[in-house]
Amino acid sequence: MTLPAPRARVHAFTDDALADHDAVGLAEEIRAGRVSAAEAVDAAIARVEVLQPELNGMSCADFDRARARATRPGSGFFAGVPTFVKDNSDVQGLPTQQGCSAYVGIPAKADGDFAAMFFGTGVIGLGKTQLSEFGFSASAEFANADPVRNPWHTGYSSGASSAGSAAFVAGGAVPIAHANDGGGSIRIPAGCNGLIGLKPTRGRVPQDKLIREMPLRIVADGVVSRSVRDTAAFLRESEKHYRNLKMPPIGDVRGPGGKRLRIALIVDSIGDLRTDPEVVDVVRAAAKQLEGLGHHVEEIAVPVPDYFIDDFLAYWSLLASFMLTTGKRTFGPTFRRELTDNLSKGLAKHGVRQAWRLPLTLGRLGASKQVSRRFFADYDAVLTPVLAKPTPELGWLNPAQPYEVIIDRLVQLVNFTPLQNATGDPAISLPLGTSVDGLPIGVQLATGWGREARLLEVAYELEEAVGFARIQDA
Repeated sequence: MTLPAPRARVHAFTDDALADHDAVGLAEEIRAGRVSAAEAVDAAIARVEVLQPELNGMSCADFDRARARATRPGSGFFAGVPTFVKDNSDVQGLPTQQGCSAYVGIPAKADGDFAAMFFGTGVIGLGKTQLSEFGFSASAEFANADPVRNPWHTGYSSGASSAGSAAFVAGGAVPIAHANDGGGSIRIPAGCNGLIGLKPTRGRVPQDKLIREMPLRIVADGVVSRSVRDTAAFLRESEKHYRNLKMPPIGDVRGPGGKRLRIALIVDSIGDLRTDPEVVDVVRAAAKQLEGLGHHVEEIAVPVPDYFIDDFLAYWSLLASFMLTTGKRTFGPTFRRELTDNLSKGLAKHGVRQAWRLPLTLGRLGASKQVSRRFFADYDAVLTPVLAKPTPELGWLNPAQPYEVIIDRLVQLVNFTPLQNATGDPAISLPLGTSVDGLPIGVQLATGWGREARLLEVAYELEEAVGFARIQDA
């Protein structure tokens, strides 16, 4: 496939069965009989067919089964709402390709734990969305294939590994889609595409076996959406299928909370990592909005030791080493390590070099939970950038480049989101600014373990007070 020349504001919003409804609104239309599930699915497929040649967000289609399921939608809250599952989670009958062209994926025999729960809410899967190879990069670009493109401007990245889901939700193909996050891959694509992206607390949402077996479960599953109420409804419905009794319930959060919070503001990251002034301006503007709403905001230095980035990179590299070393056993006999990209290979080599320090790495990353608990004894939440720079142009993180170039750029760009993957705390990306290039800039709000309801309440408050830019209105 050859993608057309880059252009701004590519979307598929039109006066069809989907209109510009969010997932909650579309579900209400279907329940009321004003729109049928079949009409919603057909409209979504038509929109995907418009967007796929421009955005390249889909890894494989499942249109025939989607149409068949739409004739007998289930009874879940989101019954009949079309969606996508990211292509690192199993869906029965579809291959799980992990964004990697180094093997031929085998169709899964059954839905993974996440997809089983997600489909149980009533959504209808249209297929699977594209991600960067194994989800390692903050941009879904490939050495020998077309990238996933940002609908706000197709010359720019759609963000980290949930890029395909975010591009399709922002572009109007579906109102909500699966995303997961091992270093920012819910929050970063949400920020780049003007969406809401909440990374839940570790253990909140069901996950597939491969993720559950990690030595430190840094990955969390969730969704990207165009409204706070969609994300809140997803978490509420998820709890009906799986309730972790070790943490407080989220419940049914439908609007702002009454409590005024003490919020820490952090604009620069660890060591000499400085945030782009354009991003700083957006984060400070968000802080002023929160102060205007009655919250207390206090700027502080980042309370994270300088060695955190080295530890997180060492652990991330260990995962890459595992993927490439066990490829034939994990992904099937067609796996060829030499066909993986330079980022995967470089991470795997780094993982081997750092293997000797694994006990120390795991110990310090695990101890970050205690540091977090002490921090949130003094503050209710922390406000930071999502990315340290505005959304990069495609090519800046292309994995055909030398590993040393890619990893240096990733460290400069992605230095706020990984902390919550280590601590397991929840964090949300909200689209509260726009770059000079016309692309969204996300702002992150994080809080303590199990307190997603607090994030949703503040998100509702900001959504009502500020409003979030929509691509169809730009």
